[in-house]
Amino acid sequence: MALGARLQLRQSQSLVMTPQLMQSIRLLQLPHGDLLRFVEEEVERNPLLCDAPRPGDGAGERHDEETATAVPGPGADAPSIKSHPTGGGGSGTLRQRIGERGDQGGDIEAFGARAESLHDHLARQIAMCAFAREERIVAGELLGSLDANGYVGAEAEDLAERLGVTTTMVDSVLARLQDLEPAGVFARSLGECLSLQLAQRNRLDPAMRTLLANLALLARRDFAALRRLCGVDEADLVDMHAEIRALDPKPGSRFDGGASPSIVPDVDVSPAPDGGWHVELNPETLPAVLVDQIYYTRVADAVPRGCEGRAFLDECMQNATWLTRSLDQRARTILKVAREIVRLQDRFLLDGVAHLRPLNLRTVAQAIGMHESTVSRVTANKYMMTPRGVFELKYFFTVSIPASDGGDGHSAETVRHRIRAMTGAETPDGVLSDDAIVQTLRAEGIDIARRTVAKYREAMNIPSSVTRRREKKALARAAER
Repeated sequence: MALGARLQLRQSQSLVMTPQLMQSIRLLQLPHGDLLRFVEEEVERNPLLCDAPRPGDGAGERHDEETATAVPGPGADAPSIKSHPTGGGGSGTLRQRIGERGDQGGDIEAFGARAESLHDHLARQIAMCAFAREERIVAGELLGSLDANGYVGAEAEDLAERLGVTTTMVDSVLARLQDLEPAGVFARSLGECLSLQLAQRNRLDPAMRTLLANLALLARRDFAALRRLCGVDEADLVDMHAEIRALDPKPGSRFDGGASPSIVPDVDVSPAPDGGWHVELNPETLPAVLVDQIYYTRVADAVPRGCEGRAFLDECMQNATWLTRSLDQRARTILKVAREIVRLQDRFLLDGVAHLRPLNLRTVAQAIGMHESTVSRVTANKYMMTPRGVFELKYFFTVSIPASDGGDGHSAETVRHRIRAMTGAETPDGVLSDDAIVQTLRAEGIDIARRTVAKYREAMNIPSSVTRRREKKALARAAER
């Protein structure tokens, strides 16, 4: 067979992941805080982008509304992302909008006095202690090693070697610091923290010391072994257990550790006048940017084609247009997925978690004509405000547990809620075993295996029936006395 070169045409299709497509996919799964930070970086990097004016700040009134052109938005229920031909934007950057709840009414936390921190509280007490110069340096180092719960994070030997003092001095200073308030601070372990609190109450007897030395047995509820080790009867052990439960294992956590980040819902769901549900995007989670068309036109007219400056300008315009379209598409997709979730989980919104419907990503994806991976990205780190509270969108997707009568399946979250309710309503003489829970659920039409009940119970940190019976009887006897 002769070998030779020849020209052949072939037509084929392939999917190419361009950098912009990859960026669009990443934008889809970003939570609103990260999204605002990303957009702010783009605004700083791209001279054709600027912040959009916010409603009510008066900035939008200074622009000529007749020359504003809007990029097609997601409709009346979702804010559109506009492209403005004039420069200038709202007063205030996107960074100032991260976590901001609006200009109306203000944030009361911003006007309140800052709560005293654990460090400040202890430093004020240390300043009143009669420490020598070297001891005060050691005390400052120990104070700096405290974690948020009030535990010492430095080893005495390491601290002594670093400061050039003896370990005996470090231990002596630490012992004096352990007398400060709140009781239990400067402890090196949980047992020592509880011991310090009990010693302050004059309740650290030998039996209590033995109990604190065997906290692992207490965690396993091995009361028989604890009675044997401590040399006490069941009534005394119940009292000792109650005393330990009244202590604070994290004495430093009661002080201000900084404001915890609040969850800002991406979607708001409210009852509609026609009996349905009104689903809309939260405008606070949607960054709005403007494309300065006039600035682009002026610079483009002054810069000839083919030069490096014109190439940079065209690239900025392309990136700005892509960003506005990506943000608009992201808003549309989130709204479409949220509406379908609300439609499918209508009974949950009306009657609670007992009516949560089993749902998977494929059901929603097929209903809205999207891929499962897209729905998965949309529901990641997104939250929905409903009349029943704020829920992550992932919460509404649960596996289905079959019905014993062959009807519609039951949501796993509904079954967990039912197990939690049954164990919470138990009496000391009516503790339900896993088999009894299975029989009760099957009588209610839920076909579930015993191992599934045990798995759900352990995931919710509900002890076994033997442990629950022992605890409930002990608490009942303690209440009678």
